[in-house]
Amino acid sequence: MATLLNLQALFDAIGDAVVVCDAAGVVIFWNPAAERMFGHTQAEAMGQRMDMIIPERLRKRHWEGYDKSMETGITKYGHDVLRVPAVDKAGRAMSIAFTVCMLHDEAGKVTACASVIRDESARFSEDRALRKRLAELEAMLPAAPPAATGS
Repeated sequence: MATLLNLQALFDAIGDAVVVCDAAGVVIFWNPAAERMFGHTQAEAMGQRMDMIIPERLRKRHWEGYDKSMETGITKYGHDVLRVPAVDKAGRAMSIAFTVCMLHDEAGKVTACASVIRDESARFSEDRALRKRLAELEAMLPAAPPAATGS
């Protein structure tokens, strides 16, 4: 059985950010990978709401979904990866992908939400550049001749 100490060592060593928020969306766990990814130290993040990494234009939608998940205990992002914009401490736009896990107390009430987050900014930029180049190349192709109709 893993001890709390072993779990702390795992979360400290893992390359993906692990962030846990209570039912109100306040950070209660922030691992070293989250520090590297978002630029906020653990001391800065603890006790703060997730607004520090959510772009302002997306906050209303985020909190509506978060509050609904806290109320119902249901999320579709436990297995499905959610890809969204984020911001780091310096205000730099990022593209992140994450899954979440609802955490329950002994009575089954949702008390927190854990997220495992990966920075996909480089991959997102590469995909966008490839899509742009593909569109440019397709625009260079001669138009296809009209389909022949049989008479």
